[in-house]
Amino acid sequence: MASAGDGRPRHEQIAADIRARIMAGGFPPGTQLPSIPTLVATYHAATATIQRALGALKAEGSVYSETGRGVYVRDRQPLVVDAVAYITPAHDGYEYRLINVAEVVPPTEVAQALGSGGDLAVLRHRLLLQGNEPVELSWSYYPATIARGTELAGRRKITGGAARVLADNGQRQRDLHDRISARMPTTEEVEALALPPYVPVIRQFRVVRAESGRPVEVSILIKGSHLHELQYRQAIPSES
Repeated sequence: MASAGDGRPRHEQIAADIRARIMAGGFPPGTQLPSIPTLVATYHAATATIQRALGALKAEGSVYSETGRGVYVRDRQPLVVDAVAYITPAHDGYEYRLINVAEVVPPTEVAQALGSGGDLAVLRHRLLLQGNEPVELSWSYYPATIARGTELAGRRKITGGAARVLADNGQRQRDLHDRISARMPTTEEVEALALPPYVPVIRQFRVVRAESGRPVEVSILIKGSHLHELQYRQAIPSES
């Protein structure tokens, strides 16, 4: 039933409920969804509303239809990413497309995380692809005093990644800290990631520190929430 506290259009509410059931395993991959008349009765909604809900799920790739047969759950598992890990081009099928490299005045939160005040940073703006499908949009900032004149400031892909360049310049990475949030996407994010309507993005704000404790990289990583799950692991010590 529609909720008085949920201001979304009814078809979005229904799509959200079916999506949640798919993600929870209620409709496993390859399963045929209930017929439109059954969904009409289940959700007490008009046929056109159910069709719009299914259309939204098709647009985001959660389901697909077979003419004359019905609507089926797509066999496409979410990409599970450890919150403290980062996909690199070394993974089969993944590659980066470099969008821009420039010396910039970093955004306020990035400057604060770098502790750079009014200093410039080298920005590497990239799109991660799996095959031809966009997966992640990223903005990585490096203190210009470290990155200037290195491969980080160049307009080519970096063999071994930023970690190797930083290590070569005496800034070996020690640890990183991720802050995770969700929000609706910007126009640039919708277009670059080919996001369907009304899909939020997962935002990771990542600070990487060198062995000296100095912040040497701050990255903003944007992923479509319909394709990704973040995974957390922590060992729990046994009681003595």
